[in-house]
Order: sequence, then C-alpha cells, then structure tokens
Amino acid sequence: MSGNNEGGAGIFGYDWLHALSISEVATQVGLRPSAIRYYEHIGILPPAQRVSGQRRYDVTALHRLVVIQRARQTGFTLTEIKQLFFGFCAGTPPSVRWQKLKKRTIVELDAMLEHIQTMRDLLEQQGKCHCTALEECGKKIFEKQCRKRLSY
Repeated sequence: MSGNNEGGAGIFGYDWLHALSISEVATQVGLRPSAIRYYEHIGILPPAQRVSGQRRYDVTALHRLVVIQRARQTGFTLTEIKQLFFGFCAGTPPSVRWQKLKKRTIVELDAMLEHIQTMRDLLEQQGKCHCTALEECGKKIFEKQCRKRLSY
C-alpha cells in the first residue's frame, strides 16, 4: 500500500484518517510544527504518512519526539541524536546507546560547572570590596591580573 493512503485502515491496519496532524503532535510534545518538519528532513523522525496531502502521525512519532527532546535537553547535538537512533547495531539497548554518547556532554558540563564556580567566587570577592570608587576596584583587579601573569 502506498504512503498516500487516503484514509481508513491502511498500512498494517493503522487507521491513518484518525492519526494525529502535525499541529496535534506539536501541541502534545511542545514543539513547533517547523521543528517536526525539520526533524523529518534531516532523518531523525521518519517521514509522516500523508492523508489528502497532510502529514499524519501515529503515536510512535510522539515517543520518538520525546526522546529527541530529552536528548536535546541533555546537550546532545542533532548529529549525536541521529547517531543515538541509527549509529548502533540493531538490538543495542537504549542504556548502552545513552552511555556511549554521554561522555562528551559530561566533559562539557564539568567545564561549565567549573566556569560557574569561578564566576560565583569572583562575585563573592567583589561583594567584599572596600574600595571607595569603581576606578579603584579596576586598579586593584588590573594589578592582581598583572601579578598573576608575572608569576606564570
């Protein structure tokens, strides 16, 4: 049966006439329809069936989109998400897939945490400032930076 099923029970008995429109899918998963079309375009979401020229999705599209969103929330790139779905042998458990792809993201998160802690420390130091003018703060910061450079 073709992908242009005009409704009723079609491919594998699925009733595509009552499948979800792109707007319904977008609303349920909290995405814009344009994002869903883009995910189809780049191949991380299988192409939708068409009914009277309109995209129609079954519930598995919702499940796939939720996984894509979770991967995006954890910092995975679209290339890595594609690898998550297609870069492993068939039957590879999801836990193994997530485990192998998490390493880069963990390194990035650790670097971000270190940067945030440094920012916090600097803010704490500035909060203890006893300068009478901002220019005096600038002078002390500049001198401290110069001393650091000389000690390297």
